[in-house]
Amino acid sequence: MQASIDAVRVAGTPQGPVPVVVLEIDGKDDVVPIFIGFNEASSIARGLEAEDIGRPLTHDLLLDVMEELGSRIDRVVVSEIENREGGQGGTYIADLHVATPRGETVIDARPSDSLALAARTNASIEVSEAVFEDGRDDSEKFAELEDIRNVSGEL
Repeated sequence: MQASIDAVRVAGTPQGPVPVVVLEIDGKDDVVPIFIGFNEASSIARGLEAEDIGRPLTHDLLLDVMEELGSRIDRVVVSEIENREGGQGGTYIADLHVATPRGETVIDARPSDSLALAARTNASIEVSEAVFEDGRDDSEKFAELEDIRNVSGEL
């Protein structure tokens, strides 16, 4: 299923504020929220804004190295959710599909890192049907949350 980054927001939880990247799925009303860390959320937001802050940060550096080696990110696939005991929440698994001079390779990566790279390269984002079904939520819940750029003050 084709997806795109709708927003990077901050949700209030019993443990405190937690960033969430909201994936919009083509042709669907529900979204797939993935809760991530503040550093990763800031990096995704910077990538979406195409903000150049001068010296490369980690995701920018990785892309520079890949480019120098003749590679490029083809697509990101959020492929599964490893469910936690008790059935609530879980860990999202993503694959980074990279075109290299030797052919395509698939690299296991955290969804937050993969999405930060996709935000910088406009690489396509896909979500498996199983991830959509397990992770889907009402888009209106997340539309009301504060945008990460308005919360951190560092962007």
